[in-house]
Amino acid sequence: MAEKGGLKFEDFLPTMAEKMGGEGLMKELCNGFRLLVDERRGVITFESLKRKASSVLGLVGLRDEEVMGMIEEGDVDGDGVLNEMEFCVLMFRLSPGLMEQSELLLEEALECEFNDKL
Repeated sequence: MAEKGGLKFEDFLPTMAEKMGGEGLMKELCNGFRLLVDERRGVITFESLKRKASSVLGLVGLRDEEVMGMIEEGDVDGDGVLNEMEFCVLMFRLSPGLMEQSELLLEEALECEFNDKL
């Protein structure tokens, strides 16, 4: 994962989750998905990720194998692309600190859902 000033992407997700709550974090992850999506297909493709890796993510000089590896790591259903859910799950998986907090986020989301139905 790319580092900037010694900090890694996964270092920020737990802080974002804490400050935004579960719903806010999911909204931001969905916004991140939209930045990388192939507008025609509505998913992140090899081509859209390769094209946007340097301009959006600041990852310059990625080899095709590295881009494909990113897609493959999150491609749960094996269709060769990332849909929004696969992207969000991948972002959680890439952040061990967030995985530890995911139970709390789930509890918060369930509590909000339960309270809305009362």
